[in-house]
Amino acid sequence: MKSTFKITILAAAFAGFAFGAKAQTAPASTTTSNTSNGVVLSVGVDAGFPTGNLSNGYNWNIGGSVQADIPILPQQLFVTVNAGFNDLQGKSNAYGTGLTATDIQLLPVKAGLKWFPVSHFYIQGEAGAAFALNKSSVGFDNSAAFIYAPQIGYQFPLGGKNYIDAGVRYEGSTDFNSGNTDSQVHFVALRLAYAFGLK
Repeated sequence: MKSTFKITILAAAFAGFAFGAKAQTAPASTTTSNTSNGVVLSVGVDAGFPTGNLSNGYNWNIGGSVQADIPILPQQLFVTVNAGFNDLQGKSNAYGTGLTATDIQLLPVKAGLKWFPVSHFYIQGEAGAAFALNKSSVGFDNSAAFIYAPQIGYQFPLGGKNYIDAGVRYEGSTDFNSGNTDSQVHFVALRLAYAFGLK
C-alpha cells in the first residue's frame, strides 16, 4: 500500500511538472523539434524508492547517471546508452530485525531505445547489467544481475540544443543471490537531467 502511494505521488509530481511547463510554452514553440538531429548527452540525478519486499529493508535510492542518445530516425527514434550509480539506503529496523541494513551500491550499465510518439514526450526501454560494488557487505553471491528499465519522460526545451530531461522509470533485476527472489532489486525512480546536443 505504501509503495502504491509513493508511485502515485511520483506520477502526480511528474505530471504536474510536465503540464506546468507545457502551459508556459509559447504557441510558436510547437514547431520546436523534439531534440537535436545529432547525438544528445545528458547528465542527471536519480532518486526513488524500493518496491516489493526490498521496501521492508530499504528507504530510498539516490544516485546519478550519464546517458547518450544516438539518432536512428532524427527527432523520433534514438538508441540509448546509460551508465550510473545507485545507492539504496538501508532502514534502521530492516525487515523488523532491529538492525540497520547495509546500503546496496550498484553500477548499472544499460542500452535501449527512446521513441518520441509526439513532440517532447518519449517512451524509453533499456536493459543491461547492474554490478554490485559492495557484494560481500550485503551478502550477494553474484557480482552482477540482469536489469530492465521501462521509462516515460518529457524533454523541456531550454533554447538551442539544450533541454531538461525528466523521466520516471521502473527498474528491476534478476537474483543477486542464485535462486533467491528476495535478492532482486526493484525500485521506481525519477531522473532529472541536463541534456545537450553535440551538433
